[in-house]
Amino acid sequence: MSKGEKKTQYFAKLQNLLETYNSIFIVSVDNVGSNQMHQIRQSIRGEGVVLMGKNTMVRRALKVLLDQNPNYEKLLPFVRGNVGFVFTNGDLKDIRTKILANRVAAPAKSGAVAPVDVIIPGGNTGMEPGKTSFFQALGVPTKITRGTIEIINDVHLVKIGSKVGPSEASLLNMLNISPFTYGMEVVQVYDNGTCFNSDVLDITDDVLMGHFMSGVQNVAALSLQIGFPTLASVPHVLINGYKNLLAVSVATEYTFDGSEKIKAYLADPSAFAVAAPAAASASTEAAPAAAAQAEAAEESDDDMGFGLFD
Repeated sequence: MSKGEKKTQYFAKLQNLLETYNSIFIVSVDNVGSNQMHQIRQSIRGEGVVLMGKNTMVRRALKVLLDQNPNYEKLLPFVRGNVGFVFTNGDLKDIRTKILANRVAAPAKSGAVAPVDVIIPGGNTGMEPGKTSFFQALGVPTKITRGTIEIINDVHLVKIGSKVGPSEASLLNMLNISPFTYGMEVVQVYDNGTCFNSDVLDITDDVLMGHFMSGVQNVAALSLQIGFPTLASVPHVLINGYKNLLAVSVATEYTFDGSEKIKAYLADPSAFAVAAPAAASASTEAAPAAAAQAEAAEESDDDMGFGLFD
């Protein structure tokens, strides 16, 4: 197959995937091997398709397809570096979990940028004392214990984001430490014409509801302060007005159904008092009568309702 035919075939495949799937994960595939890529393809089989290709070819194909869907232009800024596409119509959160789950431990290589902090744990290394100078050159405190080198305490050897030096890489290999893990990393998510960071997928319904209720509270507070009625403030206005009406009723001779119980209570609080429980020293014959009296008092309390603001 000629080079031109391969380009035509790739363009047709990309166009078909764009038309078939509504969502796309743009993923970084730095340090991802062919076997690892095969395992990722298998993990999402039936739910998604992985497509790799040269960035120049992908950008050219997307630009040609802009007439069909102008939203494809949003993908262009992210087609740079060692990236690929994962097309899917499935649940985005589940697919992302499967993409990120496949990770492989790897040794530190000289010149590689550390994706995490590298800390050498303290303890016996099992190495002969002749290599003490190598540890000292890197500022790793050691001592000789029973003829072997022992690292005195944990050492922060490489900071996240910094490059691994030749000495650090050699030391980690000598200690058989593979500090890094590599796999696909989600760069961006495209869903029905919208691009967003994958962190958005971690937002739950509870978080959304919390933000919504906070906004409603702010609207209600502002509306009450400036006296402007809104759907958020009207219930508070009605309740506050009812409270004021009750206060006026208590302070005057005016009475209505809602204020009758309040006035009755203020006039004779003892009528609503719950009978005290029988004393422990009361006779067994008096106990049933006391229990009956307490039950009657509780029924009287239930009748009161205390539903002043229901």
